[in-house]
Parts: sequence; structure tokens; C-alpha cells
Amino acid sequence: MNTQLKIPHGDEKVTVELTRKELMSLAGIKFHDNHKIEVSARKKLHEILESQESAPSQLLN
Repeated sequence: MNTQLKIPHGDEKVTVELTRKELMSLAGIKFHDNHKIEVSARKKLHEILESQESAPSQLLN
């Protein structure tokens, strides 16, 4: 089975403002004493995706 994932406007650039700690957590550094940092960073990413009104991705055969 050969499928392709099409993401409309997938090559457009977006700007997200993160703290250094948030950026580090998304890069894989673990802050064991404060899980809220990673949660905050991921929330910002999801918010920017939703605000851009991105259409749902479509699977093409």
C-alpha cells in the first residue's frame, strides 16, 4: 500500500514564541521537576495550528 499525506500549506512558515525552557523540552530535554514546561510548549504549538485554520490532512491513494 502506497499512501501519501497531503498537508495544505504545509511548507508555509509560522512563528511561535517559546521560552528557552519550552524549546529545550520540545528538543527532548526532560525537566523532571516541572512537566508543565513541555505541556505549555505543546499547547502553544496546537494553538498556532488551530489559529491558522489549517484544513484536516487528507490521505491520497
